Amino acid sequence: MPYLLPGFFCDRVIRERDRRNGEGTVSQPLKFEGQDFVILKQRCLAQKCLFEDRVFPAGVQALGSHELSQKAKMKAITWKRPKEICENPRFIIGGANRTDICQGDLGDCWFLAAIACLTLNERLLFRVIPHDQSFTENYAGIFHFQFWRYGDWVDVVIDDCLPTYNNQLVFTKSNHRNEFWSALLEKAYAKLHGSYEALKGGNTTEAMEDFTGGVTEFFEIKDAPSDMYKIMRKAIERGSLMGCSIDTIVPVQYETRMACGLVKGHAYSVTGLEEALFKGEKVKLVRLRNPWGQVEWNGSWSDGWKDWSFVDKDEKARLQHQVTEDGEFWMSYDDFVYHFTKLEICNLTADALESDKLQTWTVSVNEGRWVRGCSAGGCRNFPDTFWTNPQYRLKLLEEDDDPDDSEVICSFLVALMQKNRRKDRKLGANLFTIGFAIYEVPKEMHGNKQHLQKDFFLYNASKARSKTYINMREVSQRFRLPPSEYVIVPSTYEPHQEGEFILRVFSEKRNLSEEAENTISVDRPVARPGHADQETEEQQQFRNIFRQIAGDDMEICADELKNVLNTVVNKREHERLMPDAGDGQGPQGSESSSSPFSIPPDKDLKTQGFTLESCRSMIALMDTDGSGRLNLQEFHHLWKKIKAWQKIFKHYDTDHSGTINSYEMRNAVNDAGFHLNSQLYDIITMRYADKHMNIDFDSFICCFVRLEGMFRAFNAFDKDGDGIIKLNVLEWLQLTMYA
Repeated sequence: MPYLLPGFFCDRVIRERDRRNGEGTVSQPLKFEGQDFVILKQRCLAQKCLFEDRVFPAGVQALGSHELSQKAKMKAITWKRPKEICENPRFIIGGANRTDICQGDLGDCWFLAAIACLTLNERLLFRVIPHDQSFTENYAGIFHFQFWRYGDWVDVVIDDCLPTYNNQLVFTKSNHRNEFWSALLEKAYAKLHGSYEALKGGNTTEAMEDFTGGVTEFFEIKDAPSDMYKIMRKAIERGSLMGCSIDTIVPVQYETRMACGLVKGHAYSVTGLEEALFKGEKVKLVRLRNPWGQVEWNGSWSDGWKDWSFVDKDEKARLQHQVTEDGEFWMSYDDFVYHFTKLEICNLTADALESDKLQTWTVSVNEGRWVRGCSAGGCRNFPDTFWTNPQYRLKLLEEDDDPDDSEVICSFLVALMQKNRRKDRKLGANLFTIGFAIYEVPKEMHGNKQHLQKDFFLYNASKARSKTYINMREVSQRFRLPPSEYVIVPSTYEPHQEGEFILRVFSEKRNLSEEAENTISVDRPVARPGHADQETEEQQQFRNIFRQIAGDDMEICADELKNVLNTVVNKREHERLMPDAGDGQGPQGSESSSSPFSIPPDKDLKTQGFTLESCRSMIALMDTDGSGRLNLQEFHHLWKKIKAWQKIFKHYDTDHSGTINSYEMRNAVNDAGFHLNSQLYDIITMRYADKHMNIDFDSFICCFVRLEGMFRAFNAFDKDGDGIIKLNVLEWLQLTMYA
């Protein structure tokens, strides 16, 4: 790890540690904002007081900073606990169902629609709403709910103070005035995102994924793939949640019943798929449910269809046919694709499934970040920077088990989700336009985890990609490719856009997904054989020159180092302006090709020179005896490194501006023998690039000095070579303060 971690990287290290400890799972969710429900409730019961949430206090801030806060002032909204609103409040009355969800003055119907769909699966619902919560037994004014949040399950604690006006709930409420589970669930979700106002506007599947940890696929049924029925059947086998709807472009037709019994602009749940034998032929059927609990399809295969008499009674029993107005009905697949326009499949992860017998996905999860000037390269339209985007190797190891498929194919689904944009909306954050591309890795590069370079993408077309770049929280798509090794490149459409994301891969069979460049190492030069006690002519010349600089003590301090380096590095510019200057003796004179201070022949290096702080860092790097000064040998080693690094800098400074683009720094660092991962390249950009994403020569050398020094220090502490060191606070401070 680097010696200094910005907050994002600290959080990432903590999350990785938590995962190793089993936290963030369904059985051991993370404690949101560090609040432990059990401890807080026990404390309140012991002190005989009601919980007051200081993290999300009842007031204007919880409502939001804009429209809702203004409404609160105008309507005199007051916060009350359920026992102040009504007599005999209850958490859940007669089971949680769709009628418990009535929208209030907040535009979060997308969230409420997801809750309504979730009530169809009681097991999933009561994982979001933990058991044993009530207003009667051990009541302490505290409740908690669990959500999936970017790869982890989190437990969100709230108090039960709710916004009211004229003693009525302002936001979500139940048909039963004394039932409060849906209002409290909405408050917990608002806390997760920072405020109630953050919930305005969204997509139902966004909340569905937050309730289940699943990933959603969208299908326009008129453009559906030929194997749509097979896709739906496999989704049922995996326990996936499916919804469908009939679009309407005329507002007055919203939730309007058609002659066939279906409702336009209304969401249905897909609850089953079967093939039934009818008059000697197999017919594909789809079972749907209207969340209203009534109003059903009246065409073929409906409850009252006259031709049920031609269906064998055993087949009827298998299909559980009964004539009841319960909102659930069968229809043929052909009628389904004719009438319905959209299908959404929320594919669940293994821990969300109701039965271990259901077929499950194999899931790989990777977290990443786009950093301006380093890894925010934009889409393929920007070839100079596209290659710098984060890259993830995907190994599809086994083909599908599908006897009907003659090809050797792996089915998988890729989902790219941008993080925290809703929560940061109050800071001006909007959803980025995002997408991804998938490239096949040549066989000779299999197993090589290095970041693919610009030339690869210039000469290789993608094997697959997201259908479009779109400004949604998540972009997902299903693919079918042969077993091989691929690289997934997630990106924003425009370059230089900073944000965090999570990339998930769901596959039928085993897959291995990991970020490229996950090995951190440094190349060490191989010592050349020679006579250590025999001084070469160049070394003798170097000694004579160093003596002129250092004086009799044969050591130089940071100030002396600064003077000599800036004199030599800027010497060619000095000679161009004053060609007669110098007598050829020492560092002040003109350099010959044999001088140990010779600079590789090239255009003039435009630089303002090294700062005193840079020279102090160089001394810290080479100061092996802890004197704070450099002796001859130490200075000689430093000078050879600077010459080598200077050559690399000139190679990438193609316009001779005295700077290199921060996107090029990745290759420059690699050329110098340092092999890092994406997080470290991000740190280098944030630490050394200017506001224009350029790195000057001084910063360039400082970066390499720091890398060299920290690698050297780590290796010195890593006595057993296992890649792990242990430092006490004194050792840590000694190391980092002097570096």
